[in-house]
Amino acid sequence: MKFYFAPMEGLTGYIYRNAHKAFFDGIDKYFSPFITANQIDGFKTRDLKDILPENNQELVLIPQVLTNNAKDFIYTSKKIESMGYTEINLNLGCPSGTVVSKNRGSGFLAKKEELDAFLEEIFSQSITKISVKTRIGKERPEEFYDLIKIFNKYPIEELIIHPRIQKDFYKNKPNMTIFKDAMALSKNTVCYNGDIFTVTDYTKFCEDFPGVNTVMLGRGLLMNPALVQNVKDSIKLEKGLLKEFHDRIYNDYKNILSGERNVLFKMKELWFYMINVFTDNDKYAKKIKKSQRLSDYDEAVFRLFEEQEIV
Repeated sequence: MKFYFAPMEGLTGYIYRNAHKAFFDGIDKYFSPFITANQIDGFKTRDLKDILPENNQELVLIPQVLTNNAKDFIYTSKKIESMGYTEINLNLGCPSGTVVSKNRGSGFLAKKEELDAFLEEIFSQSITKISVKTRIGKERPEEFYDLIKIFNKYPIEELIIHPRIQKDFYKNKPNMTIFKDAMALSKNTVCYNGDIFTVTDYTKFCEDFPGVNTVMLGRGLLMNPALVQNVKDSIKLEKGLLKEFHDRIYNDYKNILSGERNVLFKMKELWFYMINVFTDNDKYAKKIKKSQRLSDYDEAVFRLFEEQEIV
């Protein structure tokens, strides 16, 4: 089995990726949070910094691109290829309202003719391999049966399927009936993404889908960064190692971000997920969330690690 780390906007940038690789490893590919393709302005400084090869030296990174404009995709792909990347991932999965309202991400799935024309153009001029991360539709799961006919026309490097519709966001359960059909219908290699949070979840998935050779993990890894090691080698998350992991991310953010507020924002985003691995974590989560100064944050985190254990 191959394991991929899903792109999570605002969370899994190069600071987090490098720390995760250093402390936990086991990931075959990391995917960058999406870059919005734009011919006029080029890369935003933040996006460029995130995928610079010098900031991703010890890991395999696949830059992800968000657009519904073929010329923008091609322009951006050339810039990414010039950095040495050989694969680009197309985002057809983001469920965010601001993205979907512009018919991007999973919003593009509702525009089947436009999507088909878009794919035809980018694959006809592709200079890198192109993988696709998709949901199964915008409003109805049955939309996927038309979408897979479109995807099958093109030599997609890998079709990463999150079997929810856009309107689900991350609620409800993944539609495993549709995913089973996707495995049977897809002419391209399929990777599964969705709701694998524990070793039990992973084991159950493998029992149900023995033909899947690649899974992409996102929220599960943010909650438990040792999840892949736990799956592969039964290595459980250790509190001391998690503290070292936290400290590296924390210190790296303090070195590159200006102002306590920006550092606190980044760390609070991570704690939304990581807090779940601790026993009796509710009051500590509240203290971290309410921290207005780094000194308050330091005290809350110190107490958490001192007084609670990993579940």
